[in-house]
Amino acid sequence: MLSLAIAQRNFTIGDFDANTAAVIDNMRRASNDGAQMVVFSELTLSAYYPGDLFEDAAFVRNMDAALQAVLQASKRWPALVTVLGTARPNPGPGKPLHNALLAIQDGRIVAEYYKQLLPTYGIFDEGRHFEAGPPVACTLDVAGHKVGFMICEDGWNDAGRAYAVNPFASLQAARPDLVVSINASPSDIGKRALRHAVFGAACRRLELPLLFVNQVGGHDQLVFDGASFAISPQAGVQFEAARFVEDFQLLRFDAGQFSQPDGQPFPVPDVDGIAAVEFARRQIVLGLRDYARRCNFTRVVVGCSGGIDSALTLALAVEALGAGNVVGITMPSVFSSAGSVTDSVALCENLGITLLTHPIRDIVAQYESGYAAAFDGKLAGLPLENLQARVRGTILMEYSNAFGALLLTTGNKSEISVGYCTLYGDTNGGLGLIGDLYKTEVFALSRHVNASAGRELIPVAVLDKPPSAELAPGQRDTDSLPPYPVLDEILKWHIEGNRLPAPESAQALAFVGQLRESEEGRRLVTRILGMVARNEYKRRQAAPIIRVRSRAFGSGRQLPIAAHYPTGDAA
Repeated sequence: MLSLAIAQRNFTIGDFDANTAAVIDNMRRASNDGAQMVVFSELTLSAYYPGDLFEDAAFVRNMDAALQAVLQASKRWPALVTVLGTARPNPGPGKPLHNALLAIQDGRIVAEYYKQLLPTYGIFDEGRHFEAGPPVACTLDVAGHKVGFMICEDGWNDAGRAYAVNPFASLQAARPDLVVSINASPSDIGKRALRHAVFGAACRRLELPLLFVNQVGGHDQLVFDGASFAISPQAGVQFEAARFVEDFQLLRFDAGQFSQPDGQPFPVPDVDGIAAVEFARRQIVLGLRDYARRCNFTRVVVGCSGGIDSALTLALAVEALGAGNVVGITMPSVFSSAGSVTDSVALCENLGITLLTHPIRDIVAQYESGYAAAFDGKLAGLPLENLQARVRGTILMEYSNAFGALLLTTGNKSEISVGYCTLYGDTNGGLGLIGDLYKTEVFALSRHVNASAGRELIPVAVLDKPPSAELAPGQRDTDSLPPYPVLDEILKWHIEGNRLPAPESAQALAFVGQLRESEEGRRLVTRILGMVARNEYKRRQAAPIIRVRSRAFGSGRQLPIAAHYPTGDAA
């Protein structure tokens, strides 16, 4: 029988003192609880992913000092094997570092393994800093059990489609009793189920039990949900750690099966997990909470328009940081409806937050007067609309600078996709909460927020009003865009395609296929694709957004600004 501890921690990139202290604290806890091995996540000491900080000599020195501190601390619990991740020097040709797994015991490194498969797709760019490890298995005897090791991406290629090397194959030849995989697997809609499917299939095929330990927490755009798990070939997923929070658990491994320390089975994990709308809520809340904390912000400010996007942003901010740390500012113009102010008041009262008022009509009037004097013309149309957004953006940044509050942008994925936003206006800010939610999902999550609270946080009047930027008389979003249920299906098909969960992908493909059966529908699809292409320059300058889906704007979608884009059949 092998007693294992999993330490699912929220490490901070580059905070070696805090990360090391957390590792040592969990080593102490594991030893006191009788564990023979404690397992942490990928790149434990630095947290995932430091990017070009790996090229900073001081960063690398501090990382090595952290390892030395852990090695020294391990002498206090000489029987305990600690499995963690860090970067190690590459003495040979190639990139200067390896992405490494170390097994540490009594002041010594007793096993050292280098990640073989380095992802360089989507949000990942590990080939920029790391050299791949040799295609050999690494095993260690722990309490009479042969334990094999791998790191995250190493376990995703058992089907052999993505890489020429399959680390599972060498592990199968080594025939360990148990495989331990340390991971930094970011979460998105459908990712949990995909992990279970991929690793479950490999475990069944190779008849290898596996323990998967994941990082948790938000880092810039990425959020890691934790959800560490244990799989046996016969029973499937036998254990799952908590999602979106730190967790420490003891597991018993005996005869190829996982159980609680007393031998009783763990509660059977829910196959379906949480609904997509609830997943999005937790993902965004954790993402904001950690982004603010790591960037030393305690308060946030949001432009409160009385519309659904700012309402949802404020509601999520309150959940993440507390009502006392969230401020809304309403900035009515000559075109603002009475409801934009009254709905903002009702929303902020429901949420228990401060709402400040800063009218912009006089400021805009001064710009109009100055424009006429300087350029001998009347400020009207799109320049006047964008001016109002930019005045509001300036006021919000003014407040942010004066009071030290992080400005949250409120654009959704539908608007950001087609450029229905004003650069240096409503794109101002340090972080976007809903930029990876399509407009239809914004409405769905807003209703879910109300249902979860058991009361009306976001007023029904906000949910029911037609979306409008209110930058011109009688303006509606549908003046410039197709209805959002139509637009969103086109965008899903074009931006994400087969990266969508299978039911969503099939629905989007069928919807666009039906649209393109008519000349009018073909023209609409072509127009939307052109709008997406033309507005890459706006997205390049926008604030980072919290990733919810498998392909979000930002580091996961890299396209040129100056290019001729196809508008043909390819998704």
